[in-house]
Amino acid sequence: MSTAAIEDEDVRAPDPAEGGGTGTSPVLRRLLRAAGATLVAAAGALVAVGCFLGLYVRPTSDDWCAAWKTRDLGVLGITSDFYRTQNGRIANAFLSGVVYGDGPAGTRILPTVIVVCLTVGLVLLGRELVRLLGGRPRLLVLTACALVVQALIYFAGTHSYQVLLWAPATISHTLPSVIGVWAILLALWTVRRPRGPARVAGFVSAFLLAFVLGTLSEPFTLVSALLAGLVGLVCVPRFGLARNWLPSAWCLVWCSGLVLGMAVLYTSPGARWRRAQRLNQESMLSAGELRGAFADWLRVWDVVTGQWAYLGAAAVGVLLGLACCVRGQAAGKRETRRTVPRRTLTAALLLPVPVVVLGSFAVVVGLHSGYGPSGWTFGRAWTNFIVPMELALCGYGALLGARGGRWLAGRRSPDASLATAAAAAGCLALASVTALVPSVRQLTTTTVARSVAWDAQNSRILAETAQGATDVGYRPLYIGVLSEPFFTEDYERDWVAACVSNWYGVERIHRV
Repeated sequence: MSTAAIEDEDVRAPDPAEGGGTGTSPVLRRLLRAAGATLVAAAGALVAVGCFLGLYVRPTSDDWCAAWKTRDLGVLGITSDFYRTQNGRIANAFLSGVVYGDGPAGTRILPTVIVVCLTVGLVLLGRELVRLLGGRPRLLVLTACALVVQALIYFAGTHSYQVLLWAPATISHTLPSVIGVWAILLALWTVRRPRGPARVAGFVSAFLLAFVLGTLSEPFTLVSALLAGLVGLVCVPRFGLARNWLPSAWCLVWCSGLVLGMAVLYTSPGARWRRAQRLNQESMLSAGELRGAFADWLRVWDVVTGQWAYLGAAAVGVLLGLACCVRGQAAGKRETRRTVPRRTLTAALLLPVPVVVLGSFAVVVGLHSGYGPSGWTFGRAWTNFIVPMELALCGYGALLGARGGRWLAGRRSPDASLATAAAAAGCLALASVTALVPSVRQLTTTTVARSVAWDAQNSRILAETAQGATDVGYRPLYIGVLSEPFFTEDYERDWVAACVSNWYGVERIHRV
């Protein structure tokens, strides 16, 4: 959204001292193409495996409940059920109804839908960043960035299965980030429109989209509101980053939609029922709860910072920045480029820090309040701040690559210096992707093996119910640290077993 603040900045010819007045070595061009192609192939292969594994997804945990409710109640029925008796997340319930509308089939294509939408969104967002830095968008490098960032988001964390393959988690925590990327593109499009219906449509769309997100995911709503609020504040015209109120107005409309959505969710009968289950628990803003949440927050960041592969986002960003230095100008011609004002650059460097730091703490506070001392281990919710963190690292890398590339172009032996920088960045990005291979291999083995066992058990249970059985045997098939039937010794409290029974139309199930 911050790029909208400089849409009208002046354009000037590059300073030869910055390396902008000379052509770029063919060696660097070839090296960037080779690095981009290699990363597209490597990261693309991992992401493609994730999409392919969607075909082997089988119900577990919340899948059972969403599947039978959608089948028996319909899309509107499950939406009403969530609002009245579950948690108030009406948009979440509606999307769940759409995904489970044809049984488990929707859950198998959802990973591919997420990957395609996020890839296109990131490429378009990267194109805006490249233009801001004064470069020409190059599809190969932009695609490499989009795929590397996605590979890290999906597979570098502690719960890869939940982040990409388990529909309840992807609807609540991964899909909102995809929508958020497209919302940024919507913001850029809106503030650039001339006065008229197009701009009004942009603002209305922003409000409706924010309202949907407010009833879809509380963690993402908090992170998104923090980002929009800070961007809207720094884009106030008197600070000199924007020439009009449009960026701040868009952020205000966005935050208004989020607040209204959260209000609908918070006041719903389902949310009131959920809070009533924790009457003896301290308020999440009490001193004791905040101390516990802070300790959990430190544990979360100990895990995140221990994953060095996340630095691959910064490395591939450096390649993107170096690509901005590649300009195909004819001999003897000077090419103009857009300059980034110092204030804008400072804001771009500083804004992600409070968003990621405070946003992650807000997520952990919610996890600690909702799930207790073990809540911080629910890695699926980390996606809400991991995505902005990865995008920020990629953006930092792009700024470093663009600035560093222009500085190196003005030194002695610029071709060798630029080629060395590109090779180093490409190797680090490739190493980070390669480091994910063992976890992807393990995920593949586990998912495929479970699908085979699940299909065999499902066929047996269907055969028994066809013969009139009302009590069938079920063997728990665990995956992704998710609940399966018999997770508790008290069968009356075993909600997973109850949902499995409802799905198969039997009175109860027993362990085999």
